[in-house]
Amino acid sequence: MTLRPIRLRDARALERELMENRSWLRTWEATSPYAPMSFDTRASIRSLLAHSRTGGGLPFLVEYNGELAGQLNVSSITWGSLSSASIGYWVGEKFAGRSITPIAVALATDYCFAQLGLHRMEICIRPENAPSLRVVEKLGFRYEGLRRRFIHINGAWRDHFAFGLVAEEVRGGLLRRWQDGRVPIGLAAVNEYDRAAAAQPLQVADK
Repeated sequence: MTLRPIRLRDARALERELMENRSWLRTWEATSPYAPMSFDTRASIRSLLAHSRTGGGLPFLVEYNGELAGQLNVSSITWGSLSSASIGYWVGEKFAGRSITPIAVALATDYCFAQLGLHRMEICIRPENAPSLRVVEKLGFRYEGLRRRFIHINGAWRDHFAFGLVAEEVRGGLLRRWQDGRVPIGLAAVNEYDRAAAAQPLQVADK
């Protein structure tokens, strides 16, 4: 498995993978409340690369045995006293269940901690997204709370569970900790109160 920077010439292969996995990804796909979804993959890559040049993000492609398997983006990079970033990712349906995603997340996290000097990484996941919840469980990201109507996904504002990890927790590397079987049990466990809250729609005040 390889995690490498995205390039503009990846646009055609990336668009093909996105279209082939449309039904698989739609439920978890970030959308905009202000504009319709666009499949201008070249424009999307240009935007990601522009953020990368200004230090605001790191766009990667995930490859498995030489095939494009998915995408991982380190976004919302903040330097200085916060020194944090967020991770988002997807893999194609035929690559699911091969531990590709946790390896990619671990590699990106280790790079951000060891090479960039960031201090905290965050992953936010919809309560219904069981495969992604297993990723943070495997890697030992700590559950930090419920964020109501946090990200616009698949046409609506959706609740997310937030998980975090700081550099001091994985001084020897996140990938190594996982591979060595040293991940503490239960760090990613969501409390019953937040699970129950996420199962109920948020009460929105009348105008």
